[in-house]
Amino acid sequence: MENLTYTLLIDCQDQIGLVYRITNILYNNQLNIIRNSEFVEKETNHFFMRTEFSGELYEESVMKQLKAALPPEAVIKMSSKVKKNIVILVTKEHHCLAELLCRYQFKDLNANILAVIGNYNTLQKFTEKFDIPYHYLTHEGKSRQEHEQEIKALVNQYNPHYLVLAKFMRILTPEFVADFPNRIVNIHHSFLPAFIGANPYKQAYQRGVKIIGATAHFVNNDLDDGPIIKQAVHHVDHSQTPFDMAQTGRDVEKLVLANALRLVFEDCVFVSGNKTIILD
Repeated sequence: MENLTYTLLIDCQDQIGLVYRITNILYNNQLNIIRNSEFVEKETNHFFMRTEFSGELYEESVMKQLKAALPPEAVIKMSSKVKKNIVILVTKEHHCLAELLCRYQFKDLNANILAVIGNYNTLQKFTEKFDIPYHYLTHEGKSRQEHEQEIKALVNQYNPHYLVLAKFMRILTPEFVADFPNRIVNIHHSFLPAFIGANPYKQAYQRGVKIIGATAHFVNNDLDDGPIIKQAVHHVDHSQTPFDMAQTGRDVEKLVLANALRLVFEDCVFVSGNKTIILD
């Protein structure tokens, strides 16, 4: 049996001796802990633990031992270090898609991009240069539900671990989101809710903002209000035009999305209510 590297995620109510119990089980099964981190959320008395380990794993036996040693409601996830499969949704903006495709091309993205789906064909030729299928599903002349049903049917053919909204400028319905709980990652500028609608960078320029940022989060039923995975900011000043600010915003967005996806793909993210616990 080949020695592989695995990630163990545990999410349960806190108790005395949890770390000892968990690590002792791994030790008794001759599994070597490479990296370990844990966190207790004081408000809810909730325990989170992420452990990387290697060795000859007999998963059924180890899982049985862990379940016996942990509280009954404990959520236990164990996975090998394999790349996640993803499908990317886009509209017209290229910057986030380009960042992910380049990282994928040079094996710097811990994921397999199975396909790109766009409600415009603007990015089709660019995507196909990377030998990745592009599916053009226009929303014109269709209800939101009809368009989503087409997307969902196509996504289900690929059966990805995650969907990535790389500037996909369509609001998803609760029915669509419910089919992919904590499996849809979105990116947007961090001016929300101050500057909504069209031309947010022009609005920001007119207000004289001094910080431009971006937020990557899981999608839930509240628009742009899902659990936050990663954020970053860049300082600007009065000398920068709305165009300059928009370019800065695009640069921040693509890096925040890529860094958020690394955390997700490497199983570093727990969702606790409407926030995340990151054990990197």
